[in-house]
Amino acid sequence: MDHDTVFALKALTSPARLRIAGRLTAAPATSAALAADLDLPPGVVRRHLGLLVTAGLVERAGEGVDTRYATSLAALARLGRQLGEIDAGDRGEASASGPGIGPAGESLPPDEARILHGYFKADRLARIPAQHAKRLVVLRYLRVRCFTEDRPYPEKEVNQRLALFHPDVAALRRYMVDEGLMTRAAGEYRRAAE
Repeated sequence: MDHDTVFALKALTSPARLRIAGRLTAAPATSAALAADLDLPPGVVRRHLGLLVTAGLVERAGEGVDTRYATSLAALARLGRQLGEIDAGDRGEASASGPGIGPAGESLPPDEARILHGYFKADRLARIPAQHAKRLVVLRYLRVRCFTEDRPYPEKEVNQRLALFHPDVAALRRYMVDEGLMTRAAGEYRRAAE
């Protein structure tokens, strides 16, 4: 693993930096807007943004108080690919009873990993499964990947997060609500209780 990848991974070890990067994935923002949205002190947000920019995970545009920050989706995709390549030789050697490897290189039950690999290409959902059981596996996986925090998500943010995986965000939203994985009230979505 190269130095830049290690540095980027270390930058994401802080819960605050991870929250900032996640919020910026939804939409670009100023440091003041991030501080207000995430209920963090402005100085802390600026310090974390500086590290995320240095790590190449966040890009900035503008100067002074008007500086806007956005997650570098290209950098995140590159980081995901590099992590997926780690131990790539071991993927095919896992026993049927051992853990499977998911689309982003995470450890999953073998049956779920097999289903997900049938529908994901390069960490993007190629098509939504028609079969209910397989669709449910995909929807649960997307919920874990897209909605990590237990908080309300405005519909626009839900669309942006789901669009990172598949263009038919309306169908994915509807399926998640229908399956009880997400709740919807007054235009906001929330993770349903497990």
